[in-house]
Amino acid sequence: MATLPNPLPRLTADPSGRALGLELPPGRLIEATIDGPWHEPLLWHAEERAVPGGWAALSAARSSGLLPVLLDVGGPQNGPEDWELSPDEMSYPGDHDAEEVLAEFWETYAADEPDPDQDHPGKEKVVEVFGEQPAFDERIAPYGPGWPGQAAAPPLDADPDARAAEIADSLTGSGSWLKDPRVALVPARRSADIPAVIGWPGPLNHENDVARLCAVLRSWEDRFGIRVVALTFDQLVLSVAAPPSTAAEAEAVAAEHFAFCPDNITQGHHETLREYAEREVLNGRVWSFWWD
Repeated sequence: MATLPNPLPRLTADPSGRALGLELPPGRLIEATIDGPWHEPLLWHAEERAVPGGWAALSAARSSGLLPVLLDVGGPQNGPEDWELSPDEMSYPGDHDAEEVLAEFWETYAADEPDPDQDHPGKEKVVEVFGEQPAFDERIAPYGPGWPGQAAAPPLDADPDARAAEIADSLTGSGSWLKDPRVALVPARRSADIPAVIGWPGPLNHENDVARLCAVLRSWEDRFGIRVVALTFDQLVLSVAAPPSTAAEAEAVAAEHFAFCPDNITQGHHETLREYAEREVLNGRVWSFWWD
C-alpha cells in the first residue's frame, strides 16, 4: 500500500528519537511478518508497560509522520512480532469507498439468515447454555436485508486527539482489561490507516484486506472523530469524539458496526442490534471490535 516516508529506521542509530524531536523510552523496532522480516520497521513499541500520560507524551511524534497506538503484548499471542503481520497483503485505504464496503458486508451478513428449523452441530448445546436465540429478523431490527445507508454525523463533543488521549489513559490505568499495553508509534497518514500499515491480521476470518476496513475507519474519523487507540491480536479499540446521542442515531451506527464486525452482535453480549445500540453505542466514547 502507498505510505509516507518512514522515519522509524532513524531510530536504529538514535533510539531516543531526539533527531525527530522526541524523548522515547527504551523500545524496540518490529520488522517481523508472516513471510519473514519486512524491508523496514513496521512500528516501534516501548519495552515497559504503558502508564497514564504515555500516549500524550508521544504527541510530538505526529509532526514526524508517526502516530501513537497502544499494543497489548500480554495475550496468548504475545506481541506484534508473533502476530503474523501481513503488510504485503494490504491495499491502500483511500482506494476503497467506505459505503460500498459496508453495503457489501451488510448484504452478505444481514441476508445470511439461518433456517430456524434446521439442526446443526452444537445447536442443542447453544440452546442449553445461552437459551433460544432471537430470530434473525429480530436480531437486525429495525432494519432488513437491504443496506440502510450510512449514519449521519453528530456534532463533536470533544477534540478527537484529546478524547483519544483520555481513552488511552483509561486503558493504561488500574483496572484496565488490557493485559500488558505498550505505547507504540506507526508511520501512518491517518490513525484510521494504522491496522493496514502494519498488516494487522485481527479480522482475518472476516476480511483479508484490512485496508477495506480502514476505509470505513477513515469515514468514522470524518463523521465520529474516531481514533485507533489500541490493538490486541484480534481486538480493535477506538475512541469516539462525536458519539450518537439518540436511540435512532445509535441504531444507525450499530448497523454500520454489524456490517463492519458482525461478531460484535452475533457472538457478543447483546442479542440484538437494538440492544447493542443502546448498551454499546449510545453516548459511547469507546467502540471495540472483536473477530472470531
